[in-house]
Amino acid sequence: MYLFTSEVVAPGHPDKCADIIADTIVDRLIIGDARSRVASEVFVAGKHVVIGGEVSSNVKMSREEYTQLVKDALIKIGYDGNENFTHKECLYPEDVEVQVLLNEQSPDINQGVDQEDGETGAGDQGIMFGYADVETENYMPSAITYARMLMEKVYDYAKENPHELGVDIKTQVTMDYGVKDNFESCQPQSIHTIVVSAPCVASMNIETVRELIQTLIDETGLPSELYNKEECIIHINPTGKYVSHSPLHDSGLTGRKLIVDSFGGYSPIGGGAQSSKDYTKVDRSGLYAARYIAKHIVAAGLAKKCVVQISYAIGVARPTSIAVDTYGTVVEGLDDDKLSTFVMDNFPLTPNWITKKFSLDKPSKETFLYADVAARGQVGQSDYPWEKLDELQLFKTLI
Repeated sequence: MYLFTSEVVAPGHPDKCADIIADTIVDRLIIGDARSRVASEVFVAGKHVVIGGEVSSNVKMSREEYTQLVKDALIKIGYDGNENFTHKECLYPEDVEVQVLLNEQSPDINQGVDQEDGETGAGDQGIMFGYADVETENYMPSAITYARMLMEKVYDYAKENPHELGVDIKTQVTMDYGVKDNFESCQPQSIHTIVVSAPCVASMNIETVRELIQTLIDETGLPSELYNKEECIIHINPTGKYVSHSPLHDSGLTGRKLIVDSFGGYSPIGGGAQSSKDYTKVDRSGLYAARYIAKHIVAAGLAKKCVVQISYAIGVARPTSIAVDTYGTVVEGLDDDKLSTFVMDNFPLTPNWITKKFSLDKPSKETFLYADVAARGQVGQSDYPWEKLDELQLFKTLI
């Protein structure tokens, strides 16, 4: 066996609640003022929600408006006053206390971001990594893809059946590649282990919960060539029945689920969170651009797997470096040096270019909302603008 594991958490997980609240703020401010500059960290602990950081925007919100925004976000997640859980078992929106500690963004930063020639400098220095491989249809690694599918299945059921399950859900999938060569060449052999943990109402017994979730696992649509129920090791609520849940019983913090948000550990990560930040912050926009490039390289048939690193200096528009690594899977006649040069020559990758390319300054219900991206994962969902394969023919000219 050669095993690799990825985990996923549902929107109801406390860390995800923090991400979603933070990005609900980003949505509200950017929709109201596209030039808003936002870095609004969120800490959730028990009944308390603390919003801190920096905001510069023509949209002015009162403490009462921030409080209502937090409550609306929690209700959308599924913490909507579910009477099947008591106030001691689960967070109720009416019990939430919100503290707002927001300051203006430093003008020293802003002078480098909004430049006189109309260019936008990077909102911070840093490194970002985008990744893609051939293991799934959307060019995402298999373990995190199937863990997401399981999470979405159980989470959707929980929202539709609040008399049975709560929304503070975690899933995990272990893929067996057989030997490391198969891992390197993106050939998973089977789903080795599945872990699902979900809260239930006090009246349900653990056997009923496990039977219910096993049915949901079987109905998720995992690939039949990889998922064999009789051979797969399955852990459902391995510690037993779990009733008390939500941020009431655990703290949550923006940016604490970066692996969940990106590539499930198959790739390096830059270390900077996406949620809570506006589009000039390259921790967000740089990840989207790097994923876009990596996905095109793989989808164009240039390599089986690929990681793209982009780095920026604060106040400087063009990246300070771009590096492509195909892990030795590049097609004959190409190499990583040529791919890196090709990307540098054909894609400016400035904050302005990325923003325009993916309409990052125009979040909407019709296109995308940052809060929904926070809930679903920052990459790997085919409807995101940065997941579109609209430059395949350009990349194919390299073959």
